[in-house]
Amino acid sequence: MKNIITTSIALIVLISFSGCKKFLDEELKNELAPSNTYTSTYGFEVGSAGLYALTRSEYNTYGERGAFIHNGATPYESLQAATDIADVINSDASLTAFANLTITPREQFVGTYWTWAYNLISSANLMLVYSEKNTNWDSPTDKARFQAEARFFRAYAYRTLVYLYGDVPYVETILYDFQLNFTRTPKAEVIGHMVDDLKFAVANLPANPDVPNFKEGKLTKWAASHLLSEIYLLQGDYPAAEQAALAVINSGHYGLMKTRFGVNKDKAGDVFSDLFVENNQNRKSANRESIWVLQFQFNTIGGGSNSDDWTRRAWIPNYSGISGFVLADTLGGRGIAQLVPMKWWLGTNGTGLTDNIPGIFTANDIRNSNYNIKRTWYYNNAADPALFGKKAPITQNTWFTTKQLFPAITKFFYGRSENLSLTGSYKDRMKFRLAETYLLLAEAYLGQTNPQKAADAVNEVRRRAGAGDVAAADMTMDFLLDERIRELVGEETRRFTLVRTKKYVDRVKLYNPALAGKVNANHMLWPIPQAIRDANTGAPFPQNPGYD
Repeated sequence: MKNIITTSIALIVLISFSGCKKFLDEELKNELAPSNTYTSTYGFEVGSAGLYALTRSEYNTYGERGAFIHNGATPYESLQAATDIADVINSDASLTAFANLTITPREQFVGTYWTWAYNLISSANLMLVYSEKNTNWDSPTDKARFQAEARFFRAYAYRTLVYLYGDVPYVETILYDFQLNFTRTPKAEVIGHMVDDLKFAVANLPANPDVPNFKEGKLTKWAASHLLSEIYLLQGDYPAAEQAALAVINSGHYGLMKTRFGVNKDKAGDVFSDLFVENNQNRKSANRESIWVLQFQFNTIGGGSNSDDWTRRAWIPNYSGISGFVLADTLGGRGIAQLVPMKWWLGTNGTGLTDNIPGIFTANDIRNSNYNIKRTWYYNNAADPALFGKKAPITQNTWFTTKQLFPAITKFFYGRSENLSLTGSYKDRMKFRLAETYLLLAEAYLGQTNPQKAADAVNEVRRRAGAGDVAAADMTMDFLLDERIRELVGEETRRFTLVRTKKYVDRVKLYNPALAGKVNANHMLWPIPQAIRDANTGAPFPQNPGYD
């Protein structure tokens, strides 16, 4: 259990090797430890880089030079499985149990998400403890700034834990002694600590992302406010969630992108597709919608590796397995379709299928344009002249059986002509963006039984998309959940959203026919990893209901 709850400075420094170039240029001491690393502002910068890298490893697959967290394919997609958006049955073996609602306490990702979260928590706690000991700061505000970063990351890690496991041990300092008597802290109490951490982060993180030398991907108080709004929603404090969301919206630093921008602004596309073009995620591209961006940039110190983010691989069809196709970056790169979008929301219009499912988009919604959902595929293998340039049919078989061709969400397209076999994506990832802040605000208004203000918030997002306004009479939680699909599919952690809104069971029953007769309230939580319970011999550590 100690190895799960505590971690050493060695992990932070190891991660930081790829995240801090200046650190590599220094003459290293023989042994790295908190006592000789956390001794100056620069030492805390090293530790901070480690926290960011460990956070990015939430998406980590097989490790490579990143943090070795999951040792299995597509871990993040286990949080999209068994929801209302994608078919995952008969997919990657690492996802099968999640897709079928047959997970056990010994399932790999059940354990590694626990490990990842507590590694991040203990690394944050390490920074907090040594920040109280250090007196060698470059600026009087450095101590509070690093503490704010650490407390943000601690809250972010506990966010995953309470969504997935419910009651979990709350640890707020370094645990030096071997401990086998942890108990499960009530979820409500853990959330209260998260709120305290995020309020401190709001008060002490930088406010202006446009000051000279502000580093892309670094946290601001507005990122903390965005997350705080979500956690207030989880807590059921809807007025506070409203105020936290409005603080971001009214900060003056962010705005929904409504005109073309970035590297492809003069090429075919629309403003929504611009958000997801490589190199368009950060403010240097004129993107004012991004609030917090995870840095995976290709061939960049501190960027990603081929094992860091396989979301593209999960969502893109395995088209290269069809005769007449070859891998192409313009077709999304290498995909193997571990997640297949469901027809009920995507619709079948434009696919050639005859079942005529309308989907959830209105006619003019740019999020449904050909630039954002690729419904028409043409054979691209010039070596096969009999097929080259002809339209490839999408069928029920290619969509759900072979999973080789179906309408694809282009926001995850990624490929590099020099290496089309890349499995990972090196595109920076928008973790928080303002469109979601508006949708969190709408959720806060629904929680206060104010559908008109909820509609007003949602309509800010819909107007950018050209989707037409929704009326207060139609503004329900189900409409909001549909809107989150239209805007955020694949970006949001769908399981978390459905659990927070208490709609998980209802939506799975309604929209996921393979699981409609199986899902129940117990499936809202994952089991506690068996290794944790086995090691905790000094105190009872009960399992979540429904799991042996």
